[in-house]
Amino acid sequence: MSLRQPNTELPMLRLLVVGSLAAAACSDRDLAMDSAGAGDTTTTAGSASTSTSNGTADTTAVPSGSTSADDTSDEPTGPSWCPPEAPNCVGFDVLIVVDNSATMAQEQAHVAANFGPIVEALEELTNAADLRVYPSVNLMVTTTDVGHPLCADPGGSARRGAPVHDGCNSRIASFTHGAVDVQSACTDVCPVDIVPTDPFVHFELGGTNVPDGTPAQALSCIGPQGIDGCAYESPLEAMLLALDPAACWNDPSQPGCAEDPEWAGFDKPFLRDGAPLAIIIISDGVECSVDAPDGEVYFTDDDTYWEIDPDTGMPTASPAICWNAGVTCEGPTQDGAWTGCLSTDNPVLHPTDRYLDALKDLEEIQDKDVFLLGILGVPEVTSHNPMSPFEPIAGGVLALNERVWTEADLTPAELDAGVTVEHKVWEFGDIAPGCANERGTAIFPNRVHEVCASLDIPDDPRTPDLYEFQPRCCIESICDDDYSAAIQCLTPNVSGPPVPKG
Repeated sequence: MSLRQPNTELPMLRLLVVGSLAAAACSDRDLAMDSAGAGDTTTTAGSASTSTSNGTADTTAVPSGSTSADDTSDEPTGPSWCPPEAPNCVGFDVLIVVDNSATMAQEQAHVAANFGPIVEALEELTNAADLRVYPSVNLMVTTTDVGHPLCADPGGSARRGAPVHDGCNSRIASFTHGAVDVQSACTDVCPVDIVPTDPFVHFELGGTNVPDGTPAQALSCIGPQGIDGCAYESPLEAMLLALDPAACWNDPSQPGCAEDPEWAGFDKPFLRDGAPLAIIIISDGVECSVDAPDGEVYFTDDDTYWEIDPDTGMPTASPAICWNAGVTCEGPTQDGAWTGCLSTDNPVLHPTDRYLDALKDLEEIQDKDVFLLGILGVPEVTSHNPMSPFEPIAGGVLALNERVWTEADLTPAELDAGVTVEHKVWEFGDIAPGCANERGTAIFPNRVHEVCASLDIPDDPRTPDLYEFQPRCCIESICDDDYSAAIQCLTPNVSGPPVPKG
């Protein structure tokens, strides 16, 4: 086989969040770090006797099965930015990166319906001892659009990692692309815009920064992202920019933030020292974080990674460049399979080390455990390990078949419209979908998977009697209607002490 060269051709999402954040909730790591608080506590977000921000008592009963404030000792039970009355308090910073390209038209409503349950799941979180956990949560949303030389507005309307903090009704035009209209993805979950007073949703026991509604309602309004984003999705670069410690939403004291019309008046940071960070990437396409300005030439002038447009017979730039330049495989084999596919190191796209280093910096400088959950183009995970740490053992990435396009991958509507395999190769590169259903097709983003998998903590071979493996990466299929099995992928137990082997 030869080395592939260029031009050779959510009720569901909540469960992933519960698993990863519950893992952090059980960590023995000391999270009592000095940090600024986040969010005005104006309405009740928890359920225990505590004091609100104005000093009045909230006497809401503690749910059955949970501990109460009276059951706790005088010792601190969580980070310094947690309410002192909150039992079993932990903090989480959650970043959601949502693909807002046109190919997500059929997925947007499915994803949007799961934003509210994310908050509801966090509010009902329990730890490994089956005790109620009362988290202090910052939850921020951004898009995969960081601008691109081939987009109609190369960067002018791109969020570039900045938080989306206005309601989707105020952005309703972004839910229409050409003749495709998916405005119901916004209006069905957010009839009237309810937004937080910060660039992110915050809630903790006794308080939230959503004065006119609930945190779940606010996330349902700021979460849907529309379909007018750049087709060259860049979730890794968007993630890096969103987590930039010097950004106004992470450090409002930075020069110029108070004068910036969008960030003036915001004074609370999204990222907090010591708070575990969960990153959720939702995308149906190949990762395409361009290394500008050097990489831009390969999209505008250099046809090295271009494919032939079957309608013109000429090589033309398209999103196929993202896979052609970003991934190297061996093959294809006689049955059309690519093997050994890995990200490449060339001047077109940023190397994945850029993102690995950034996440390691967060772990070391801000004392943050980092988790990454991908809702991506892979087959359904059909089985998880029944024993801790409950990682996938069948389906998902393990069942992924990276192969060339065939006519069987085309939908009846595409066949009726005269779409051919050659059209798909020109549009995406010769990499067939990792999954497909009535909502559409999704291609596996190798680069996102490599960054995600690097976060897993491996078993230490020097301690043969203990099993220390801790999964920090969980990947499920964006084509799946039921991610319920993923609740065990990252469970409370994995952050406990190592377990004996055998």
